[in-house]
Amino acid sequence: MLLLAALLLGGCATRAPAPAASRDGPAASTPSDLVKRPDAEPRVETIRSGGPNKPYEVMGQRYVPLSGDPAYSETGLASWYGRQFHGRPTSSGEIYDMFGMSAAHATLPIPSYARVRNPANGREIVVRVNDRGPFHPGRIIDLSYTAALKLDLLRGVAPVQVTRITQAEIRAGTWQRPTDEPPPLYAPANAPGAPQRDTTATLAQVSAGGSWLQFGAFARLDGAEALRQRVAEADLELLPLLAIVNEGGLHRVRAGPFPDPAEARAWAERLRSGYAIDSALIEKR
Repeated sequence: MLLLAALLLGGCATRAPAPAASRDGPAASTPSDLVKRPDAEPRVETIRSGGPNKPYEVMGQRYVPLSGDPAYSETGLASWYGRQFHGRPTSSGEIYDMFGMSAAHATLPIPSYARVRNPANGREIVVRVNDRGPFHPGRIIDLSYTAALKLDLLRGVAPVQVTRITQAEIRAGTWQRPTDEPPPLYAPANAPGAPQRDTTATLAQVSAGGSWLQFGAFARLDGAEALRQRVAEADLELLPLLAIVNEGGLHRVRAGPFPDPAEARAWAERLRSGYAIDSALIEKR
């Protein structure tokens, strides 16, 4: 039955979420020049009405790919996929290359080209959409390993803005950035030779007062980042308020400030009852 289900799913041209027991991640060894690899170069390609552009269903959710040459822009969470799918067919039938500049999207026409921007650092890339996914609430795009690296998103799920480059823009050449506009810097944080930076909030940033929710405290930063990701995926509205605070030698995951304790308590109850995420109210004077 598992083999039959896999064959049926493959026939629907979708990439199902990985089993919980499996682990995705970077390759055992990666090329040294990934940050220098060029973005996908937009070109007009035939978009078939069938194949990967047919309506499909994953985990009881029905998806209807966009047709024609639609304009599309959306802000949401981006994730990335790596070695678990490397070398396997994508929804388009092409082989997935985690070191290329590609992406998966649930409903954009295949193939499409899209500009992806990380608002946290201003970096932008262009990817070619040739796969379906992600199939997690709140996530709008799955990036290849190299695409995530160039945006500095390898630490986990993070907000991005995705804008489709239409075929009309490709024909007219209007999709390109002005030649006098400086290109974004792609040196990833903490890479050799790159400026070292702390991605957590400082104590000064959260000392102005107000009501805060604390979700946990960790000795290791990666534990705090994993919890921050879980809270962000639970409710996107809370994402702009989430921070990791260095305090007392611990990395504390907090959200705030809220205008008053009542609103903070309402959020705490919403997360506890809906997502089994506990928190404690902290008042800063």
